[in-house]
Amino acid sequence: MEQQLEQIREQQKASWNKFSAGWKKWDTITMDFLRPMGHEIIRLLNPKNDELILDVAAGTGEPGLTIASMLTNGKVIITDLADDMLAIARENAAKRGIMNIETRTCDVCELPFPDNTFDAISCRFGFMFFPDMLLAAKEMVRVLKPGGRIATAVWNVPKKNFWVTAIMGTINKNMELPVPLQGAPGMFRCAEDGFISALFMQVGLKNISQKEITGQLNCQTTDAYWNMMTEVGAPIVAALSKADEAMKEKIKGEVYLTVNERYPDGNIMIDSSALVIYGEK
Repeated sequence: MEQQLEQIREQQKASWNKFSAGWKKWDTITMDFLRPMGHEIIRLLNPKNDELILDVAAGTGEPGLTIASMLTNGKVIITDLADDMLAIARENAAKRGIMNIETRTCDVCELPFPDNTFDAISCRFGFMFFPDMLLAAKEMVRVLKPGGRIATAVWNVPKKNFWVTAIMGTINKNMELPVPLQGAPGMFRCAEDGFISALFMQVGLKNISQKEITGQLNCQTTDAYWNMMTEVGAPIVAALSKADEAMKEKIKGEVYLTVNERYPDGNIMIDSSALVIYGEK
């Protein structure tokens, strides 16, 4: 892996490990928020009882844990770059009594599995964080059995994801942020219509489909929204760390105003939109 991509990967690993505590704290809200995309991935993969399934960039364990709970004789291998996130996945599995899972800390661009190993692969909100998306897709196809299925979710365009833009838009309006490295990970890196479908086609997948899936971030209060986003959002925390206290308070005030104007009744349930893309080897 070239030096720039290696640098991005190490930054990602450090970031996700650092924010694992925040993801654990807010796990109930975030998993509820992401569940519709996971359900669509599962519907498309249609797991069979005895299959071996790979969940890539699984973080705290979903949708891999739900898939594992559906298998009577099968197994799910849950992978992520950050071991601290996988530690939470193992805790979540234990709480739910799910035994047919294994976790592996690894890079999607160098999957430690033989060719043609898995019946299906899920990857919910991973692609936009991979340093080399083409290499990641090639690796997934390599370890997928002939006829195997793959499904992934990526965020749709910013205007359909106010839950991100409410805070990042305010930060960008108030601060001069450094320009990210070319090809660096980002929330909306894969949002262009047909982007992942074209990538899937490039690596030889067929029967490709794309569907928009909507969800809601149910924070209930603006305080909960602000606290959650500033504890799980690496780009948000990184940006705010460069602001003095006066600027942080200004940004916080403007975010509260923006969110409260959108939800004047005080019930903060923010719409989201993602694209779920499917293909077969």
